[in-house]
Amino acid sequence: MKIHDLITTTEALADLCERLAQSDFVTVDTEFMRENTYWPELCLVQIANTEEAAAIDPLAEGIDLQPLLDLMCDNEDVLKIFHAGGQDVEIIYNLTGKTPHPIFDTQIAMMAISQSEQIGYANLVEAWLGLTIDKGARFTDWSRRPLTERQIEYAIGDVTHLSKIFPKILKKLIKTERGSWLDAEMDKLADPSNYANDPGKAWQRIRAPSRNAAVLGRLKDLAAWREGEAQHKNIPRGRIMRDETLADLASHPPKKQADLVKVRGLSNAWKDNDIGKRLMKVLEAAEPLGKDEMPDKPKRGAPLGKEGALVADLLKLLLKIRSREIDVASRLLTRSDEMEALAAGIRDLPILKGWRYEVFGRDALDLVEGKLAFAVENGRLKMTHIDDVEPGDRTSETDSTETASDVDDAAGDAAGDEALAAE
Repeated sequence: MKIHDLITTTEALADLCERLAQSDFVTVDTEFMRENTYWPELCLVQIANTEEAAAIDPLAEGIDLQPLLDLMCDNEDVLKIFHAGGQDVEIIYNLTGKTPHPIFDTQIAMMAISQSEQIGYANLVEAWLGLTIDKGARFTDWSRRPLTERQIEYAIGDVTHLSKIFPKILKKLIKTERGSWLDAEMDKLADPSNYANDPGKAWQRIRAPSRNAAVLGRLKDLAAWREGEAQHKNIPRGRIMRDETLADLASHPPKKQADLVKVRGLSNAWKDNDIGKRLMKVLEAAEPLGKDEMPDKPKRGAPLGKEGALVADLLKLLLKIRSREIDVASRLLTRSDEMEALAAGIRDLPILKGWRYEVFGRDALDLVEGKLAFAVENGRLKMTHIDDVEPGDRTSETDSTETASDVDDAAGDAAGDEALAAE
């Protein structure tokens, strides 16, 4: 594979992108800094196909990234491959208002062909190529110039390795016929709405202190105000004010600016500084949240209670067994809260639709409805349908170590499950 020198001119970038536009796929990675800024600062872009690879310096004087952005967002013939690409996609969205498409994420794909929940890039390379990545440059300051040869070599390795791994993952996906499982996940990753930063919706990311319309109205306006302050200063929103402080202000608004010193998380300076004055104006002008914006009440079935909690634990054990049987990450199948909802009587759930129903949801529903039972036979744990006549029909087996004691382990494994991300 040809490795180009660091690209620092628009002309060299345009030539590279013209060639890459003829590829079936390109692998992409970015290096950025965001610890001290609101907007992530793009410091390096790496891109490769099966024949060539290059690092692009977006900080080079006079360079125009448009040829690269056109390739990413407007060329539907080239598949863009990322690993854990949510933040890379966010950066491209910030630059263009669009997302790369079509897109493929190898971290998500690994969940469909293995039990890897969120496999890191270094582990991915070791698993597929048997190589150990030098992590010495991992936490470097990518904004400093000049970049060293070691930094560039490390960065380009992220895409050259991925260009060799992707065809192997694709081959296994085709063999297992699980490619269709990932369609919705990749669409979610490429959905621009996931990256749109609407200050008016910022409050929805904060745990609401109550369902009181007046409190939520203040929370909405405060969250939008904080976004504006952070964007203007280009600093992380948490440097303006933490979520917990924002929620406290919405629930217990001070009557005058001097009272801000009594709010946990605010310094004495807030009692007479300009940002404190702007904050008080926001609180004074806030209106109750409109009925059309009020969040829906959480959908709940019957309270779980002790018996329902046990059923949820059995579902988690079933999930653990099934994910091992078919070698798929349990997080791709379902989440802990979804199984608790199923145990509580809710039926409008992703687990009961599409391929998830066929792979796991049907048996999960049968378990909840008393049609599936666990039993130990010859030292092995079996799941058997109650109405089975023929022995062995629709049974699943696993090692006897996965007995009732594993219910607690499975519950613990699933307790930290979160929704997937394009995060």
